[in-house]
Amino acid sequence: AMDRILRDERKYLLGMCKKIKKSGANVLLIQKSILRDAYNELSLHFLAKMGILVVTDVERTDVEFICRTLGCTPVAHIDSLAKDKLGAAEHAGDVVMPGSGHKVVKFTGVKNPGKTMTVLLRGSNSLVLAEANRSIHDAQCVVRSLVKKRYLIAGGGAPEVEASLRLKEYALGLTGMDSYCIKAFAEALEAIPYTLAENAGMKPIDVVTELRKQHVEGNTGAGINVKKNIVSNMYDLNVLQPLLVSTSAINLATETVCMILKVDDLVVVQ
Repeated sequence: AMDRILRDERKYLLGMCKKIKKSGANVLLIQKSILRDAYNELSLHFLAKMGILVVTDVERTDVEFICRTLGCTPVAHIDSLAKDKLGAAEHAGDVVMPGSGHKVVKFTGVKNPGKTMTVLLRGSNSLVLAEANRSIHDAQCVVRSLVKKRYLIAGGGAPEVEASLRLKEYALGLTGMDSYCIKAFAEALEAIPYTLAENAGMKPIDVVTELRKQHVEGNTGAGINVKKNIVSNMYDLNVLQPLLVSTSAINLATETVCMILKVDDLVVVQ
């Protein structure tokens, strides 16, 4: 009975490999699976004999990027594999990275390359690598913010102080609860330059007071110069940031406060 089971398994795997070969694929990328083995040694043996290169354990998060890069389409089942879902490249194979023994799979001469870019990070240890990855991610987010909303504003707490000043002026012309709410919102915006000055080792109260003074005098670009511990014009120093960074932070903080204000009661669970 065991021999029959092994024979049926061999026959089933061979049939699947033949379907892959029939589709015209000669390179197979298999997504990493946490539920079960996506492949076994026998299937890799059959594919190798058919001249098909297999790249295993592709991360789920990388599948979309790889498909855009190679111009192929992900397939959930072998029965769905067809020629129109395949990508095309002149060469695919393992290459050894210079200066290390690590191997990577390299595709060259991609026929329909997508608008993607690969950045290969290398570091002496995992901590250096993780820090480099975070730095690149932050830089990409800045560029993304600038592409989505193409406006630059001064940094160093200047826009928050200016917005706070204008809101206080607007609140003076109102009465009742609206005036108190807008004034409180304006004062909350000053927490950003206050925190920035505090983190830079400066006297936050003195710095925020000086910022208010300069903005009242019309210096809308006045912000915190953390290098010299003074208040300077951010536009002169080229300290700029995308508009979307500030608006997103203020919107998120406002939504959080609104959500907290809607809470009627708390149930403490031990």
